[in-house]
Amino acid sequence: MKKSYNPQKYESKIYSLWEKGNFFKPDFKRKQGKFCIIMPPPNANASLHVGHAVFVTLEDIMVRYHRLKGKTVLWVPGADHAGFETQVVFERHLEEQGKNRFQFSRSSLYKMMFAFTKKNKKLMEGQLKKLGASCDWSREKFTLDDDVIKIVCQTFKKLFRDGLIYRGARVINWCSHHQTSLSDLEVVYQKQKTKLIYIKYPIHNSRKFIVVATTRPETMLGDTAVAVNPKDKKYQSLLKNKINIRLPLTERVIPLISDEAIDPDFGTGAVKVTPAHDPIDFEISQRHNLEAIEIIGKDDKIVKEASPNYSGLSVFQARVKIIEDLKRLKLIKKEEDYSHQFPVCYKCKKPIEHLISDQWFIKIKPLAERAVMAVKKKEIQFTSKRFEKVFFNWMKNIRDWNISRQIAWGIKIPVWYCQEKKNKKCQNKQGIIISSKKPNQCPYCKSKKLKEETDTFDTWFSSGQWPFAVLGYPNSKDYKFFYPTSVMETGWDILFFWVARMIMLGLYCTGQVPFKYVYLHGLVRDKDRQKMSKSKGNVIDPLMVVEKYGADALRMALVFGSSSQNDIVVSEEKILTQQRFLTKIWNASRFVLQNLGKDFSSLDIDQKALRFTKKDKWILKEMEDASKKIAKNIESFNFHIAAEEAYHFFWHKFCDKTIEDVKQRLYSEESDIQEKQTGKWVLYTVLLNSLKLLHPFIPFITEEIYQMLHRKSKRALIIESWPKIKL
Repeated sequence: MKKSYNPQKYESKIYSLWEKGNFFKPDFKRKQGKFCIIMPPPNANASLHVGHAVFVTLEDIMVRYHRLKGKTVLWVPGADHAGFETQVVFERHLEEQGKNRFQFSRSSLYKMMFAFTKKNKKLMEGQLKKLGASCDWSREKFTLDDDVIKIVCQTFKKLFRDGLIYRGARVINWCSHHQTSLSDLEVVYQKQKTKLIYIKYPIHNSRKFIVVATTRPETMLGDTAVAVNPKDKKYQSLLKNKINIRLPLTERVIPLISDEAIDPDFGTGAVKVTPAHDPIDFEISQRHNLEAIEIIGKDDKIVKEASPNYSGLSVFQARVKIIEDLKRLKLIKKEEDYSHQFPVCYKCKKPIEHLISDQWFIKIKPLAERAVMAVKKKEIQFTSKRFEKVFFNWMKNIRDWNISRQIAWGIKIPVWYCQEKKNKKCQNKQGIIISSKKPNQCPYCKSKKLKEETDTFDTWFSSGQWPFAVLGYPNSKDYKFFYPTSVMETGWDILFFWVARMIMLGLYCTGQVPFKYVYLHGLVRDKDRQKMSKSKGNVIDPLMVVEKYGADALRMALVFGSSSQNDIVVSEEKILTQQRFLTKIWNASRFVLQNLGKDFSSLDIDQKALRFTKKDKWILKEMEDASKKIAKNIESFNFHIAAEEAYHFFWHKFCDKTIEDVKQRLYSEESDIQEKQTGKWVLYTVLLNSLKLLHPFIPFITEEIYQMLHRKSKRALIIESWPKIKL
């Protein structure tokens, strides 16, 4: 062995050894059970970040451990086309070249983005390998693979056939900058200081007013009612008289209605109802049969039909002018400073408008109810009760899911529309034909006038089918053997985006849960527990760390001292500490191998002929206990405790005590051959089994040392057996 360990010299060589040996592929001859993880597919639009290093480390720990336990193990790698996210990244890429997406046809843009993601995907795979991911690359999947697309489209067809998917005009979240609809989960809320405007709405055929408080006076052009809570005593007489209201700045007369959704403590307790531009107002309009009048277009400007006085103005410009006009008419009672949460696009942070638009929706509640029941029955177990509670709360308040996006990049919704509107047979089916290829004619009315759907699926709809889609549902050997998978490990921040949807769609499509356990890791923070961000300058690039300190040091730093499922604190100092541990392992192993001699192997020694001292028996018992504790904590997802147990056993028990004890025997002239032979056997046995205990956490250095052992029982440490020591 060299005097010092240089990870840059060994890690790529070791990974090549594993790949060439086909050690990442499942061994179906093993009889100790099975273990399967489907990798959360990183977005194929950029390099890996430290969050990816976390999931690689945690999942690889589990995979390597269960492989050592003799199970048939499969870890499927993959990459996500990431729909909207990737299109945003690619648009920035075009801007750097002085171009924009509107200069290209839809098909050209798609081809360019496909080449862009394929290139990034290849780069990303190399980075995953540098982190030590022992996944089966022969089974690697991409969310735009033909077989995955086929399954996604079949699921859409099944949902439609079962009445769980519909296309309808509803209020949706619209980003005018990116020109696409977004799901509720893709909208974030920022605190905004604004004005609460108290507007006097004249009561029809009366000189009296009803005062309405609003932060968005510009949308009053689309009001179709004023609403109060039925229990609000202030408005009982007005409700009893069924009064109507003259809408300011327009010629329209609208009703006063009562609805339980109104908060009587907001403003005056009377609110404007604008069904076309507020989701709650839209629901109110459905209950009261109110008209929805669109006043804001997809370009974030007032539409011509709303009012000639404000047509073409931006939302902000219209707000200013409407307030001026209301003041001129003396219809503003007062203004108050007001702070509220304002919706913005999670990518560009520009305001979200609520518009009525024809989109594809999933009736999500039936799927949610089944998913909740599966968790309650422990068919799926969250390893954290905290996240289980969050899951239940979200599923209880879930709303229909808008799965259509107005972008070029992604899986096209497989729908064609019949343009023959007069035929009743076709009208009864809404003229919708589900087909991935253009049909020759409409199956209902035989018309050949067909129009293609241009929208694509929300990327979470396709990735929500990831566990069964990548295993070749429904007939492949992998699906039949490994599904349901063992664990879904991912970041807590995509519990709703992804995990909940995988549970719902997995149960719906396969009749089984997609995985048995859900483990959600925390965010990565710096030594001051600050969230990592480029603006703060505290981001750690995992690939730069690997180049400088090696993958093992980074992996151990991400696990060590980070309590289960809480935020992960990592710093250069922490990585350096683990690098020192690797140096300790290397030096201790070097000492052992030098003192054993080139021909020593425990396989050649009859254990019954050895004469164990009290200290020998102690270290062997400690090793047996450590093996049990590490195994127990890995299986209960307490990876930090398992890592710390392996660390302390090797450093403080094996190195500090046993090596020093045996060293005296080996160097003492008073020791006989049997004592020295026993000491060598103890050193070899403890070192060998320590490598096994440490391997899930720091696979590169342990494998390199294992390859230096004389007469090994296996070709590689990665396929060794978990320690079982009995005297």
